[in-house]
Amino acid sequence: MARRRGSGSQKRGYRSRKAAAKMREQDAGQRGWKAGLWRWTKRLVVFGIVAVLLGALGLFTSVYFAAQSMPSFASLKQSQVGQTILVRARDGSEIVELGPSYGQWLDADEIPQVMKDAMVSVEDHRFYSHLGVDPMGLARAVYNATMEDRRVSATSTISQQLARNIFLNSNRTIDRKMREAVLAMALEYNFTKDEILELYLNKVYFGGGAYGIDSASRRFFSHSARDLSLEEAAIIAGLVKAPSRYAPTADVEAAVGRANVVIAQMVKYGDLDPAVARQVDVEAVNLRETEGQNSIRYFTDWVLPQLDLLLPSGTFEPIEVWTTLDVGMQRAATAAVQSNAPSGAQGALVSMDRDGAILALVGGTDYVTSNYNRATDAMRQPGSAFKLFVYLSALEAGYNPDTMVKDVPVEINGWSPRNSGGSYAGDIDLRTAFAYSKNSVAAQLGNEVGFSNVASMARRFGVTTSISTVPSMTLGSNEVRLLDMTRAYAAVSAGGESVEPYGIMRVTTVDGEELYRHKQARAYRLVPDYVAAGITDLLQTAVATGTGRAAQIGRPVAGKTGTTNSNRDGYFVGFSSGITTGVWMGRDDNARVSALQGGSAPAQAFAAFMRYAVRDRPVEEFDTDLKLPEWQLEPDDEFYLGDEDDYYYYIDEQGNLVEPGGTRRPPEEDFDIEGERPGTQRDPAQRDRPAMRPEPQPRVTRQPQLEPPQAASDDFLERATGRELPQDEPRQRRVDDRYREQRD
Repeated sequence: MARRRGSGSQKRGYRSRKAAAKMREQDAGQRGWKAGLWRWTKRLVVFGIVAVLLGALGLFTSVYFAAQSMPSFASLKQSQVGQTILVRARDGSEIVELGPSYGQWLDADEIPQVMKDAMVSVEDHRFYSHLGVDPMGLARAVYNATMEDRRVSATSTISQQLARNIFLNSNRTIDRKMREAVLAMALEYNFTKDEILELYLNKVYFGGGAYGIDSASRRFFSHSARDLSLEEAAIIAGLVKAPSRYAPTADVEAAVGRANVVIAQMVKYGDLDPAVARQVDVEAVNLRETEGQNSIRYFTDWVLPQLDLLLPSGTFEPIEVWTTLDVGMQRAATAAVQSNAPSGAQGALVSMDRDGAILALVGGTDYVTSNYNRATDAMRQPGSAFKLFVYLSALEAGYNPDTMVKDVPVEINGWSPRNSGGSYAGDIDLRTAFAYSKNSVAAQLGNEVGFSNVASMARRFGVTTSISTVPSMTLGSNEVRLLDMTRAYAAVSAGGESVEPYGIMRVTTVDGEELYRHKQARAYRLVPDYVAAGITDLLQTAVATGTGRAAQIGRPVAGKTGTTNSNRDGYFVGFSSGITTGVWMGRDDNARVSALQGGSAPAQAFAAFMRYAVRDRPVEEFDTDLKLPEWQLEPDDEFYLGDEDDYYYYIDEQGNLVEPGGTRRPPEEDFDIEGERPGTQRDPAQRDRPAMRPEPQPRVTRQPQLEPPQAASDDFLERATGRELPQDEPRQRRVDDRYREQRD
């Protein structure tokens, strides 16, 4: 039994020793782990300190070199970030300023203290205590982002914003923020706080193209920043956060609300007495009038791109552009379009002086809603307004306003034009057919003179869009621009001479140095005087008694209406007292507009505008006295016999008039067997059709009226067309002898 006890005691002692050894091992392990942890902690601390020191050294080095390479204060004052373009009207008044606008540079002691306080309070209230970067603001932003799970809020100081505006872009990247911080500290290293604030207030963007407080003050309040009140300073200081949102010209209520936030910040940080703040009334601030800026942008959008062609390359200095725009007429044009355009429809208007100067241009009912310029860019069908070129071709071919034509149903190459209302007048004169816009007559005239000649006439008068020579072209099925159509009618107003539209009179620097001056383009005669007089007669009748009666303004007006199928487009183009105006109305989606006709809303808008436009101009009567050329008058017997002193007037295949003194009609060998000039393309459907000549009409002159003969002798026409020669050999021999002598 004693042994057993001894054995148990030995076992218990063994277990105790083993447990003690294990505990000693555990204690040693814990001590080793703690020692290791302490060693690694010391290493991390040392590494962190070294990293901080190296980072600080790197930051210091970056700031130092950035400061050394930074431009001087004087250089930064002179730097700009774009070209300013001041657009003036024809009377010299300012109508719009585009691009960055810089006012006068204000030194630190010229800037009102209230402006400085307002800006520092709302943008960087620790501006005078940090070194370019605000550590407290950055720490607070990071804490808020971490605890509230939101994006890091804006923490840029005034120095950082200045560095970004001058040297960097606005990309939201870590790299850009780091460079921004380095440059901000470099600014603080190089310049004083007053100098930094001076640079900032003279360079920061305040919206509306205004850079700097002086430009903003003039832009929004029409006076220098030296005279800013507390309320005005609060409005300007509030713009920096979001210029487009808080600009008073864009949203007055938003601007006032933001200004009140600035006032509250000034009170919070001790820059404004609460008693004074309670008396502040931001809503009472008088803002600069910006009336008329809306529609004027249609004009500037058209005219300013032309500067790339007019000015020397590399012109970046601020310039002043003196334009042809009349501000009063522009307002009248805008009101005329807006008040007469049918509900849901758009409208456009172009008005030009007799020399091509654009006086008013409206591209839509509202520029803010849609800046698409329908006056210069949109291509729409002009309807019967295109008949101008059909009748010009007919007048040039020998018709006159008194020529009798037939208003009857016709079919041309399977196409049957239909008059408005479906009725036909039978035998009427050309003047009546034009005044009442008879589609049947226009189609017959186009077929008679040749559709290609009508297209050539449109080209001659300035239509630049594609023209398809199908029969329906005579009724305006081709799409054209309103500016081109207005130019064509202006050429008629000019007596048949070409007119070149322009909008810029001259360009100068802000110091008055002239960079460009408009030179009047050379005018070319497009049609003879009698053709211009004849078409003016027709256009005047269309307004006096025809479809354009709504365009009457109490003085002579000449013009033409145009309406397309299903009332999709309404046109009126006309002129009076040297001013030519075109009006279009319709929908952008080309949908039908109820009751829209050229003689209704477009003509009414024309009249409303023109009453204002011509009010200070003398009344001008139109020259409609047809002084017809000799080839349309009664010739003598010698002409029939082929006297050498007489020349034959004719219209070539391109619709060009060959006048006396020009090249004579080529002899017979210059014609092929078909009676055509070599290389001439003729419509096969018209090849075997004899030429139609106008029916004899009374001569429109002051001399005794005679009945005009056909344009050329039968002998000449028969030889020219290849018909059977006459049996009168002696007479034919005389004709042959004449050609032989001409060739010799």
